[in-house]
Amino acid sequence: MILVAGGIADKVAELVCARLDDCGYPYRLLDLGRYPAGYGLTMNWADGRRSGHLSGQDWQMGIEEVSGAYVRFLGPEGRQLPAGLPEPQACELQQEADAALMLVLDDLPCAVVNRMGGGMSNNSKPHQLLLIARAGLLVPPTLVTNDPEAVEAFRAEHGALIYKSTSGIRSIVRRLEPDHLPRLALLRNGPAQFQALIRGCDVRVHVVGDQLFATRVRSEATDYRYAGREGASVEMEPAELPPAVAEACLRVSRDLGLLHSGIDLRETPNGDWYCFEVNPCPGFLYYERNTGQPISFALAELLRTGAAERVPSPPRPSHPRRP
Repeated sequence: MILVAGGIADKVAELVCARLDDCGYPYRLLDLGRYPAGYGLTMNWADGRRSGHLSGQDWQMGIEEVSGAYVRFLGPEGRQLPAGLPEPQACELQQEADAALMLVLDDLPCAVVNRMGGGMSNNSKPHQLLLIARAGLLVPPTLVTNDPEAVEAFRAEHGALIYKSTSGIRSIVRRLEPDHLPRLALLRNGPAQFQALIRGCDVRVHVVGDQLFATRVRSEATDYRYAGREGASVEMEPAELPPAVAEACLRVSRDLGLLHSGIDLRETPNGDWYCFEVNPCPGFLYYERNTGQPISFALAELLRTGAAERVPSPPRPSHPRRP
């Protein structure tokens, strides 16, 4: 039995459930919008074995029955606090219940898309860039600083820059324009991440197990996810990756412990491939809807087979090189 832990109001989790229904693969939904209200969770470890169960309002399943799990945690705005308690206590109860659920999901002996550990690198984008480079993909020259003079020197060296947050919290990627320069003094209040602007065409790669779905994205916007705010258009089409780039995408996803990931690449006019980020919980609906690529079908099949172990990573190059 497949377990889906996500908010039913979330469009991506809704698509996963709809695809499982369409494929005829049985599943149980643990709606994180309401959890822990209406749900039960027990887990015991003894003599090297685990036992326990999960239950909803009209269902119950043993931990050993879970053959695969899809997890998509929600932000505070998508959650309902447990009723009947003062808000501080309700928040504490919710956090304790979330921690217990994360522990149980991380210890399941089946495919979990994705375990919490796999997503931790995204909480520090500079750290994740080091792991991306180690996997054999090029990364843009990067500066993390709260020193305005360091930004000026970095700009003098690399020319056009973009900036974004250093954490896993979503931020809009923006180009550093001349009218932004007076605001650099605000860096004293908190660092930001600056990168050399890499010119070229965006390619989003979705990894599902050992399958790759590459989407070429054409847009004049700095951050195509918010192209409408700039009055720009977005065009998408399926793409083919060079074998070395495809291998590196599989490698970085495996190195990060991710069965499913969204990898942001850019191909330069010279044929170099740069990687900006690896998303451990990608909103693939946007890409599937615009290209027809069967990402959700591949994900449903991965959950059905429920393989616990990943195949070993391909050998890692000693130094990152152009793929």
